[in-house]
Amino acid sequence: MLDAAASAAMTAGTAMGQPPVERRRRLTPAALAVTNEKVPSAYSPIVIAGAVRIADFALIAFVGLSLYFGYVAPRSGFQWEYVASIFGMTLATVISFQAADIYDVEVFRGQLKQMTRMISAWAFVFLLFIGASFFAKLGGEVSRLWLGAFFLVGLTALIAERLILRTLVRDWARDGRLDRRTVIVGSDQNGEQLVEALNKQDDSDIHVLGVFDDRNDNRALEACAGSPKLGKVDDIVEFARRTRVDLVLFALPISAETRILEMLKKLWVLPVDIRLSAHTNKLRFRPRAYSYLGDVPTLDVFEAPITDWDLVMKWLFDRVVGGICLLLALPVMALVALAIKLDSPGPVLFRQKRFGFNNERIDVFKFRSLYHHQADPTASKVVTKDDPRVTRVGRFIRKTSLDELPQLFNVVFKGNLSLVGPRPHAVQGKLQSRLFDEAVDGYFARHRVKPGITGWAQINGWRGEIDNEEKIQKRVEFDLYYIENWSVLFDLYILLKTPLALLTKNENAY
Repeated sequence: MLDAAASAAMTAGTAMGQPPVERRRRLTPAALAVTNEKVPSAYSPIVIAGAVRIADFALIAFVGLSLYFGYVAPRSGFQWEYVASIFGMTLATVISFQAADIYDVEVFRGQLKQMTRMISAWAFVFLLFIGASFFAKLGGEVSRLWLGAFFLVGLTALIAERLILRTLVRDWARDGRLDRRTVIVGSDQNGEQLVEALNKQDDSDIHVLGVFDDRNDNRALEACAGSPKLGKVDDIVEFARRTRVDLVLFALPISAETRILEMLKKLWVLPVDIRLSAHTNKLRFRPRAYSYLGDVPTLDVFEAPITDWDLVMKWLFDRVVGGICLLLALPVMALVALAIKLDSPGPVLFRQKRFGFNNERIDVFKFRSLYHHQADPTASKVVTKDDPRVTRVGRFIRKTSLDELPQLFNVVFKGNLSLVGPRPHAVQGKLQSRLFDEAVDGYFARHRVKPGITGWAQINGWRGEIDNEEKIQKRVEFDLYYIENWSVLFDLYILLKTPLALLTKNENAY
């Protein structure tokens, strides 16, 4: 009913010459209270642990080499054996720390457990080195002063590093950057048991925001173990687009298969982890079939794409390669800007609202290709072949996609676009009279990753005008394939194929 009213309002606004009204689902007051809270971006525990490993390696190697070049080398000359020993001991230390299980964010928060394990592992590495030197009959050739200084200075440096790390991790935890913001599906007895099981765990990173349930009878509780009911399952998509949600956890029993499948059809478009809780199920699988939230067993259904180190690699790829592309493109962009200015009055650039990551509305920069007085910032009318709104220069830059070059500023400076990803469609993009999400099931699943200047669909010929259902379906199909099969090499392949695709597969670009 609400969606129908919003669509009617949008149509009426367009007919009166006003900008169309964007459809937004209305949330409950309880849900709005959560979405209005200021939430910082999350830090990945996996990336933090990996960064600490790298920091440990760099710190230990630096201490060992500094002591060697500062004391041993000036007296005995340079010896490769010392350098090899330092890197060998450094690697052995990181491996020992891993075996001692101290590369975990929960351990970083503590002090006693972390310090005792670290000191024990550090001492073990030196005992191992001394034992190896003894059996190799190299004990007399190793400087005892250097070895003792390496042990003491290295240990002091590691303790100082861990104290700083402990402070940082505690600050991040207090700010909510390490929390997994979770919503529960199922506001009944099962949901209450699940919330209680999650809340009673010590040092848990699960932060339950609330519960959602479609039922209006007495089976649906208004709160589960203190967590309020925030709305219906249909509200979760809009809720997750207004605030950070990391995990959707079903408290429904596996026997409710039909209900779960219907809900998953609505929720899989979100860039979040989706799991089924198995804490009340009598049917038990092998332990390796489960992933655990503390002591609570769960079954994975969907995982958020491009997370942890993959996200770091994609960020680096966009900034480094995007910066190089921008520098190389600047002369061409200057010539295009001059041609636009000489061809027709008006600004050289224009901004257009597009769908970004998780349906976030972003401003995308493009070279102006339409006459300024006929500009269409919402792209409510598709540009077609021989469209009179397109300027002479505009026709060329649209055919060659040179109008997209300013989007490199989005990639390098604003960070709301990637070099490679699903193309960001205009928020009012339509197939005939239907918005794209009404024409294709699962359309918004394209937005589970950041959009890109070029993409897998584009280099396969699915670009330009969308005048039939096959074109938008193929775009979505190729975009979903890209998301499921992403890698840095895949991005590089698409980027290298893009110039050739622009020359040979531009029949739909007007």
